[in-house]
Amino acid sequence: MGKKGQKSKTYSPEFKISFIMDMREHHLGYYETVRKYWDITQGQEHNYHNIVKRWERIFLEEGAEGLMKERRGRACKASGTRKGRPPKLDKKVEEDLIAENQRLRMEIDYLKKLSALVLAEERKNGKKR
Repeated sequence: MGKKGQKSKTYSPEFKISFIMDMREHHLGYYETVRKYWDITQGQEHNYHNIVKRWERIFLEEGAEGLMKERRGRACKASGTRKGRPPKLDKKVEEDLIAENQRLRMEIDYLKKLSALVLAEERKNGKKR
């Protein structure tokens, strides 16, 4: 929650998990837990409230693994997907997809040739399709 031009503080996944687990185990509210973990004066807790709320939502929806994901960047409004280059596929999966693509192209070529041969045969015999 820094001012414009200041870098935001990043917290390790271990810190986030311990923070949420402590809050849930001791049945503490957001403000009490914020005061326990950060040295801030009364009245400044609201600056951290949304951060902690987001961490808890992610923890409840996705578990501890969700807090380990990198969540920077803005998602596309239309599809909800992330911006940037898509993640690379596993080498084996990529090879399987390339092989399937080649097989399907050969099948399409074969069917086109078969259709052309059938059409030529029908024209030769004087039949209409």
